[in-house]
Amino acid sequence: MTPSTKKRVLSGMRSTGKLHLGNYVGALENWVRMQDEYDCFFFIADWHALTTDYADTSRLKENSVEVLLDWLAAGLDPAKCVMFIQSHVPAHAELHLLLSMITPLGWLERVPTYKEQKENIKEKDLGTYGFLGYPVLQSADILIYKADVVPVGEDQVAHVELTREIARRFNGFYAGKREYVFPEPAALLTPAARLPGTDGRKMSKSYGNAVMLTDPEPVVRQKLKTMVTDPARVRRSDPGNPDVCPVGDLHKIFSTKETMAKVYEGCRSAGIGCIECKSWAADALVNILNPMQERRKKYEDDPRLAWDILEAGSARARGVAGTTMNEVRESMRLDYSSNYEPVKDSKK
Repeated sequence: MTPSTKKRVLSGMRSTGKLHLGNYVGALENWVRMQDEYDCFFFIADWHALTTDYADTSRLKENSVEVLLDWLAAGLDPAKCVMFIQSHVPAHAELHLLLSMITPLGWLERVPTYKEQKENIKEKDLGTYGFLGYPVLQSADILIYKADVVPVGEDQVAHVELTREIARRFNGFYAGKREYVFPEPAALLTPAARLPGTDGRKMSKSYGNAVMLTDPEPVVRQKLKTMVTDPARVRRSDPGNPDVCPVGDLHKIFSTKETMAKVYEGCRSAGIGCIECKSWAADALVNILNPMQERRKKYEDDPRLAWDILEAGSARARGVAGTTMNEVRESMRLDYSSNYEPVKDSKK
């Protein structure tokens, strides 16, 4: 199967620096599998990072490289997918501008994550045009590559639906004799277990409860020693329930069936203590992280290798995006040329 016969996937991550296990389980692990099945375009969304972190851009490039290093460490292969950085493909900005001209304000104001972040992120001024309009930039990111599917969690389905509405509206205005300019992408709900952090909440760097993909073994083990467990298990002799324990959730995602059997038997009978259970969970995490960190070291020792991959991917992305933008300009009658001829008034 050649890449041209595969369905195209588009997805990205913001330039937030080093990734954690939640990023891996929530998206990256699926991406690694998908690169063998789809024509994949994965981008580092440095412009999207500016929608909330516009006041300090001092670490933007460094954070972008850290994201790429973790992608490569997890197993993304430049021979199987296109990895690029958003700002190195200026056509994203042009399409964003054109799509913003036709996107009703009400569509943006009803996006669930817009309201949610406005309510939850109080320490930053999010009353900006860029923050309100970032879903249009997301739509441009997707449509400029004519992606067939977009892998998302349930909380992002509304963004893909907005992209479909924008594509439909654009096609209605400008497709002309074409059936359409933009295909309507489908949301591909990717399986992702809820990964708890060390405090039991969803794993997040902002909560300070994350296990990073770059954490060395001693750090992983120390973090898990402090992890919350079944609140009903107060004493060592109390039986516990792995199904209501954050450490049990880690075992379900990362441990073998044999280890899980020992966890269920030992915890429910009080045959093992939480320290031993946490140690087994740490073993499972280290088995996953060690190979990643070995792959990462190759690029850490020579960061230019990683940057070259990003530049080559960006060049490929510019080629695809450029072809799309030629169609967009033509359909919108923005493809001005030196052989200008006025449009004849059909009424004359």
